[in-house]
Amino acid sequence: MEIVNEQLAEFYRGVAIHATADSEHTAALELLALVMAADRSLSQVEIDTIREISDDWRDGDFTFDKYVGPAIVRAQDAITKGEVSELIDDIDQRVVSHVLRKALFSAAREVAGVDDALSAEEGSILAEVAVRFG
Repeated sequence: MEIVNEQLAEFYRGVAIHATADSEHTAALELLALVMAADRSLSQVEIDTIREISDDWRDGDFTFDKYVGPAIVRAQDAITKGEVSELIDDIDQRVVSHVLRKALFSAAREVAGVDDALSAEEGSILAEVAVRFG
């Protein structure tokens, strides 16, 4: 019985780790989508950049297409409703990995600069991201 309990405990440890990693990664995608959507335009080059960052972080162990759409919708909704700070607060609470937190500002800056134009809205979000994650 002890072997079964150890195996069960090991199984649930893995589930928790993957669930936490997926939750954090989803939050990170929401943050990158927020930066991308700040200027109220979405470009394919920005989406491709987020995809590359996502793949680098998770080595393809994350279904990008499944999560990026909802992340973009959530970001656009926050911008439309004037709830950007609230979304960043939520993201801040969900990302506990120190490694991911440190990578977020750099990734957000990369997404904002990929189209060679930094809007005032993107700059404002980047400033808040720098304070919290940089």
